[in-house]
Amino acid sequence: MARTDKLKLGTFVYTFGFHPAAWLHPGSDVNGANDITHMVKVAQISEAAKLDFMFFADSPAAAVGHPEALARQPTKMNRFEPITAITALSMVTQRLGFVATASTSYYEPFNIARLYASADHISGGRMCWNVVTSDHDETGYNYNRKGLDPHADRYDRGEEFLDVVLGLWDSFEDDALLLDRENGIYHDKDKLHQLDHVGPHFQVRGPLNIARTPQGRPVIAQAGGSERGKELAARTAEIVFSLASNIDKNKAFYADVKSRMAKYGRAPSDLKIMPGIVINVGETRAEAEARAQEMVDVMHPEVGLLMLQEFLETDLHGADLDAPFPMERMPDKAKGSVAMFAEVKEFVSQGHSLRDLITHYAQRHTGNGLTGSYIEVADYMQEWFEAEAADGFILMCPTLPSSLADFTRLVVPELQRRGLFRDEYEGATLRENLGLSFPVNRYAAARGDNAG
Repeated sequence: MARTDKLKLGTFVYTFGFHPAAWLHPGSDVNGANDITHMVKVAQISEAAKLDFMFFADSPAAAVGHPEALARQPTKMNRFEPITAITALSMVTQRLGFVATASTSYYEPFNIARLYASADHISGGRMCWNVVTSDHDETGYNYNRKGLDPHADRYDRGEEFLDVVLGLWDSFEDDALLLDRENGIYHDKDKLHQLDHVGPHFQVRGPLNIARTPQGRPVIAQAGGSERGKELAARTAEIVFSLASNIDKNKAFYADVKSRMAKYGRAPSDLKIMPGIVINVGETRAEAEARAQEMVDVMHPEVGLLMLQEFLETDLHGADLDAPFPMERMPDKAKGSVAMFAEVKEFVSQGHSLRDLITHYAQRHTGNGLTGSYIEVADYMQEWFEAEAADGFILMCPTLPSSLADFTRLVVPELQRRGLFRDEYEGATLRENLGLSFPVNRYAAARGDNAG
């Protein structure tokens, strides 16, 4: 059966672009890390093309490692805190949504609930929290820890953290504010609720000291590919940033996660699975390939090696770049993304050199990469969408804003011509534009008031 919905598209944001050498490219703004006007340009290009959101990846970690590499890679060492940045960007946009990453390992639930609810009000209902547990040891060193907590411990804390935040967002019912000046009553005392959460990790009384937001609550995004990650996504997520490297794997992932939703009383349409995809696009394939090669040529090997080491958390300095990957230095299991770790192991099992892996990881460390003409890119997206391997894509543009401008100039009109992508926004909030249902307040639901 043909799909009746439309593709969802988001812009993935590292300051200069997804490629680690993006800051060297003339299509990015070398001053952009500390100049909000750079991000304003990216937001305005995204909104003009009717994209759904900008997705701000983030880690509170400061990079550590080989000084030669650190001096050449500014991504972690100089960038805005994302909630601050997106709140500013919401003032110069009207419909574009914003996804900001924040870790359950290093905040308190009340902080997150208040920050995102405030941003949702300020933006008129366009905010999303990308829920992560963090995946690098150096993050813990900044938060009174000796490295990263074990994966299972992070997930235990993360699941309870998320439940507490969702509970706090329900503190005020939708119609709790009476604003009755004549009788001097600001809110209905029976429609403001104390959470009184007591659990293994958190004791949070509540209520949250800000009213229910324009879209009920901010949208929830996740990226977990582990078994626990998929189960949590089925229960709570509304956007899933997937990492499968081909259509068959992502089709299986798509079916797996969506099939779990019914037991939580959720409809499959209330979760959008959106693979991250690195896109080099041109009028022709040759033009796109030349752009991709240009980025490979300017990246210093130490920069790529640093990225790979951070992910694998193993020391690779001194290894022969042109020899096969030294398998004795391959960890037994992933500390971060399970899906991406499997992708790396599969690549090195084919006998590629360490240099090849550095290039591969730099270009495709979401698991996906596509270089081709705008027709080929549109064909790829249409195939995945119609096969129910994806509800849309998160665009990992190698350079910002130039690669994004290429995509919106070339691919978006082709998708619109095929009837796969919107011509105008459907609503005012991110939830409306993604086609997600409005969340019913738990206290209203308990009374049988399904209207919230």
